[in-house]
Amino acid sequence: MRVMIAEDNALLREGLVLLLSTAGIEVIAAVDNADDFLTAVAADRPDAVVVDVRLPPTFTDDGLRAAVSARKLHPGLPVLVLSSWVEDSYAAELLGDGMGGVGYLLKERVGKVDRFLDSLRRVAAGGTAMDPEVISQLLVRRKADDPMATLTAREREVLALMAEGHNNATIAERLVVSEGAVHKHIRSIFAKLGLSAEDVGHRRVLAVLAYLNA
Repeated sequence: MRVMIAEDNALLREGLVLLLSTAGIEVIAAVDNADDFLTAVAADRPDAVVVDVRLPPTFTDDGLRAAVSARKLHPGLPVLVLSSWVEDSYAAELLGDGMGGVGYLLKERVGKVDRFLDSLRRVAAGGTAMDPEVISQLLVRRKADDPMATLTAREREVLALMAEGHNNATIAERLVVSEGAVHKHIRSIFAKLGLSAEDVGHRRVLAVLAYLNA
């Protein structure tokens, strides 16, 4: 896998390079600003990119906007965004094109190496990897009259694990229930949210996350 990194914090940037290289992942560029990132992506399409939300020059959403531009340049380019905190709009932007291959992790998760690498590989394969804390905060921020309010506590747990990119078998294992029970919960979630029950795999995750951020 060939990966590009855009991170202005030199320590974290070099740490990511070392981490990925140790895992057998080739880092073809590691830059500290949005402009250099876009130049690198335009010159050589990577298999995936890891981008900090806040990059120079404004340190607001430069990284996010650069990631969106990169996906327009290379449709479907897998993007894993790192952030220090949860921002609703960032998750919505990531899912805006509905093409998959997106992830949103809090920077503190990078320290959990296996989980970080699993998230990156999932995103590179066209899947979705959303931080559990991101999903949790998106859920609690819904309005009282929103259909999300009709979900049971168990359905919210299932939805959160779906959003992290887990399949039914893994969800069943995490919640210590049968796969049949997970399937029923998912059908109920889709029905309550008005989503097609035929959505499967990553498309179902994208559909749910798109709804959460609508």
